[in-house]
Amino acid sequence: MSKAASPYGQQFFSNPKMVLALATLCCVLWGSSFPAIKNGYEMLGIAQHDVPSKLIFAGYRFLLAGLCLLVLAACMRKPVLRLDRKQFGQVAALGVAQTGLQYVFFYIGLAYTTGVRASILNATTTFFSVLLAHFVYHNDKLSPRKSIGCLLGFAGVLTVNAGGGPLTAPPSLLGEGFIVIAAFVLSAASIYGKYVSKNMDAMVMTGWQLAIGGLALLVGGYVTGGTLGTMTPASTALLVYLALLSAVAFTVWSLLLKYNPVGKISVFAFLVPVFGSALSALFLNETILEWKNLAALLLVCGGIWLVTRSNQD
Repeated sequence: MSKAASPYGQQFFSNPKMVLALATLCCVLWGSSFPAIKNGYEMLGIAQHDVPSKLIFAGYRFLLAGLCLLVLAACMRKPVLRLDRKQFGQVAALGVAQTGLQYVFFYIGLAYTTGVRASILNATTTFFSVLLAHFVYHNDKLSPRKSIGCLLGFAGVLTVNAGGGPLTAPPSLLGEGFIVIAAFVLSAASIYGKYVSKNMDAMVMTGWQLAIGGLALLVGGYVTGGTLGTMTPASTALLVYLALLSAVAFTVWSLLLKYNPVGKISVFAFLVPVFGSALSALFLNETILEWKNLAALLLVCGGIWLVTRSNQD
């Protein structure tokens, strides 16, 4: 049996307490990226609708994250350079989709809609993951309890965005449509990544997909006329932090998906906008102790409890 599918790894990453702790850690890290990215845009002078420059910023972030993971994996004597043609094709497709294509759709959509709508619609990633898993995996079927848990989580996302901006403007394909497409691409790619990780070390897989996806974003950003402002020690440190959080979060998330049903892990993603809102308020000097933050956290936690216990009944 390969190291990627060792009994110890399965026991560790499928333990309920570890699932709760590690999935929550991933969501905290991803939530912290919201204020960090916003500060990065300000430091580098990237305008709100300058999508090409945002793609370049994201490209450097994910390329650096992937290279860090691959170097670490090589130091741990993992088979970084021993992928056959099929395996490399799989991680290349995963990188282009999960890191590249998904972010292209997301950033374009974000430029044509409000941040509130984007946050709400991006939460449909969890719904897509649960629905796709229902048809792909025989042990991950959609149940009434799982459905209620997902609805509670989505209600939490709606709550944390309550009063965040107008929602009456008509939707558009380039705005809301692209956000939903990005959510679907991410869901499908995550399920594909679970399949790829069966015969590949999760750290190696994540490192290659982040590096390839980051490179794709860089090429797309520069080809479409994007630029990156002068890097300072502060903006460099911020970029390194974003790269490291991506490396850690994506690796841990991939391992959780590898050893657990997709629906059981995906529901935790509802915590990302909750932590993102709270950490943005904290680091951007906004009010954090609001009723909506507490209510959202309670709703999301209730949804997570229902979904993670659904297989124990």
